[in-house]
Amino acid sequence: MKGGGGRPAAGGGRWVDVAPERLSRWLANFATRHGPWTADGLTLTAADGATATLTPPPGAPPVGDVDGLVEIAPQARRIGLLLVRKGAVAAGVAYGGGLTSSKVDTHYVQGRTAAGGWSQQRFARRRDNQARAATADGAAIAGRILLPEVRTLRALVTGGDRAAVDAVLEARELAPLAALRDDRFLDVPEPRHAVLLAAIAQARAVQILVRDPAS
Repeated sequence: MKGGGGRPAAGGGRWVDVAPERLSRWLANFATRHGPWTADGLTLTAADGATATLTPPPGAPPVGDVDGLVEIAPQARRIGLLLVRKGAVAAGVAYGGGLTSSKVDTHYVQGRTAAGGWSQQRFARRRDNQARAATADGAAIAGRILLPEVRTLRALVTGGDRAAVDAVLEARELAPLAALRDDRFLDVPEPRHAVLLAAIAQARAVQILVRDPAS
């Protein structure tokens, strides 16, 4: 395989995240590794048969060709970030590569236990109550940080645990945010401020599905 790296993709190939500012260099390197390429929209086919399909960053305006993507991808835009795992939530508004506002909080939720009987039922009720409280807390934080900015946001990028994020966004008052939710979902550890900062780069990246030529 020429030019490894990236995350395995379902159906074959690999996903590569490229910073918008480095997209031109990545395209040149793709040609160096695989030979000159031709483009059909945002899909490249190189001389050796390798292909690369480019996905614009969340919130980017529609673009139909590679030159257009190279131009618009680095442009700064305001996006919302919502990361949720178990009892931890991080919400922020990013502009370009930085945060303009953010909030991170944790809410204890007990783990599962193998115990049975009445103690298990009591434990399960306590855990469910804690999970509901964590979800409500997450919705409150999203409402406080993101909802006032919803008219200025180009997209909402989520990450962490998908079920936990879905539960937070089910809050009726967050419907305007849910409507901005992008398909991109970030694989992040338990949300902390440093995790939220690192998520900006993932949210801004041009995602590229690379399939190498058959051996």
